[in-house]
Amino acid sequence: MGPTVGRTADIFGPDLQHAGPTGTRPGVTTRTSYCTGVTTLDASPSDAELWQLIAQGDHGAFTTLFERHAEAVWNYVYRLTASWTAAEDMLSATFLTAWRKRGDGVLVRESALPWLYTVAANLARTEWRAGKRRLRMLSRLSTEHERDHAEDVTDRMDARERLREVVAAVDQLPRAEREVAQLCLLGELSTSDAATALGIAEVSVRSRVSRARSRLRELTARTTHD
Repeated sequence: MGPTVGRTADIFGPDLQHAGPTGTRPGVTTRTSYCTGVTTLDASPSDAELWQLIAQGDHGAFTTLFERHAEAVWNYVYRLTASWTAAEDMLSATFLTAWRKRGDGVLVRESALPWLYTVAANLARTEWRAGKRRLRMLSRLSTEHERDHAEDVTDRMDARERLREVVAAVDQLPRAEREVAQLCLLGELSTSDAATALGIAEVSVRSRVSRARSRLRELTARTTHD
């Protein structure tokens, strides 16, 4: 299951009906839909070119960016939430936040994806805090199940339960390690791109990733044997 592409109307919302002018970069061919009145781009501009238009309030450029990265963002937030429904909601929330903060976006190697991952990770953190009580209940239920089936718990735990365990462990990391774990381990960004997205040295990212991996092994082992 993946993201529902083409739902930027849900992202823009009624409050963005008059969010700003619709313009296009010189030299870029455009097409206006007679059904929606939204301008889309026929060419395949880079994220950096799209972002210049988005910063001016161009909905068509934003639609193109959404369609380009929606699947990757959905997969990322699914790994953060372990829930199809939450991933769908988080996808919309990520791009809504990206639109509202379009003047603050920092592209990495002319790609918007690392910044979108950072936005999604922050939203997931907020969502995680809000649902902490529910997740603790799930954890207790999982623990009871493990005690009943201790001899083969690892083999019988399905992928979603395992993912919840990993996400719960990531959430327990100190902030510096959690950020790199979300980007590099869950988001599969390179240490170089993560360094640019976070505004720190790559050597710091590598060090934090190493500490995060070590800590995650301890946390997941503790959960399994509790």
